[in-house]
Amino acid sequence: MAGKLFLCATPIGNLGDMTPRVVETLQEADIIAAEDTRNSIKLLNHFGINTPMTSYHEYNKVDKAKTLIAQMQEGKNVALITDAGTPAISDPGEVLVQMCHASGIIVTSLPGPAACITALTLSGLSTRRFCFEGFLPSDKKEKKVILEELKEESRTMILYEAPHHLKRTLEELYETIGNRRITLCRELTKKFETIMPTTLEEALRFYEEEEPRGEYVLVLEGKSLVEKQKEKEAGWQEMSIEEHMAFYENQGIDRKDAMKQVAKDRGVSKREIYQYLLG
Repeated sequence: MAGKLFLCATPIGNLGDMTPRVVETLQEADIIAAEDTRNSIKLLNHFGINTPMTSYHEYNKVDKAKTLIAQMQEGKNVALITDAGTPAISDPGEVLVQMCHASGIIVTSLPGPAACITALTLSGLSTRRFCFEGFLPSDKKEKKVILEELKEESRTMILYEAPHHLKRTLEELYETIGNRRITLCRELTKKFETIMPTTLEEALRFYEEEEPRGEYVLVLEGKSLVEKQKEKEAGWQEMSIEEHMAFYENQGIDRKDAMKQVAKDRGVSKREIYQYLLG
């Protein structure tokens, strides 16, 4: 009988956030796959866990995944942990999960700390709709494409950033999307936890004087739906009514329904569009 993969969330700072279920699973697993065994040994020692560890990280994620899957196919249970938080979120564990599914290995997740959700709930920004971007890519062209996408995003956005890249990321966000509300979260769940609700403009001024320290979670306000609607309506107004009609008719929409949609886009009655086209 094949073993399973257990995704075990570990504390992002405060060791008191380790769940009893995770401790029990780590004790009973045959192998613990850890992002950095040097960091994880401190956690295991704290909880008296003596299960054998192996490294699983960005640079061996495919080859080691094959090894781990082979061991699970032999009946061994593997517990996956990351340096902090929930495995597979901005983490090479994503690859192992995909390969387990492809190999018919059962995967289960033990809920626990996640920096992105912790920061979102502390941010004071809308939590009804949100998206997680993680770390922005280092490739300049790819980053530019993503920043342009974020410019139009109406949901609250969550990003991760290292201290030595924070200023540059704030500058790039400000240059692309303008001044928006943002909450900067650092040292989450730790003694010196800092939650800073501000704006991109004010944050840039603040870090002219202060040196960023610690890992950051950035929670950024999305573009307002009212603003998006105004921009959309402005775009329609730049078209002639004939061009606007052609936009829909070229999609196979009949003339009557096209008139309805044009009237709706422009905030006028269908009769006005009809009379204009007759005239």
